[in-house]
Amino acid sequence: MWALIIALIIIGVILLVTELIIIPGFGVTGILGIAAMITSCCLAWYKFGHVAGTWIIVINVAVILMLLFLLLRTQTWKRASLQTNINAKVDEDPRKKGIKVGMKGMSLTRLAPGGQARIGENNVEVFTRDQLVDACKELEVTDIEGTKVFVRESGEERKN
Repeated sequence: MWALIIALIIIGVILLVTELIIIPGFGVTGILGIAAMITSCCLAWYKFGHVAGTWIIVINVAVILMLLFLLLRTQTWKRASLQTNINAKVDEDPRKKGIKVGMKGMSLTRLAPGGQARIGENNVEVFTRDQLVDACKELEVTDIEGTKVFVRESGEERKN
């Protein structure tokens, strides 16, 4: 019976460590780990009395605290976490690229309402206000707000 209680504690610890390090979030694995540890306590309490049950509770708490200490103290989190730096930045102001209101371009993708277009020598992300534009259609820049370029299909009359 002691072997079963010890096995339940070990299984519970393995499941909790798996939940913490490998599986994101808290789900079935963590719940099963906690259930295994609680079962070990209940089993010890039922088969061997309140003294043995209390000792198993103390051992479970000590094991969990020791594991948390080791996980937080060592380089475990650093080894498990992403160490690359992201050097991406927001697209620069379209005006710096030479894009101005009234310029013509061509849609590279469907604009629904956003997509890619080639305006001048630049491929930029563009948006339409009230329409969908298919790929390979001629466009005209109608407005620039911050880093957003708004276009409409060329040949359409401007709505006021």
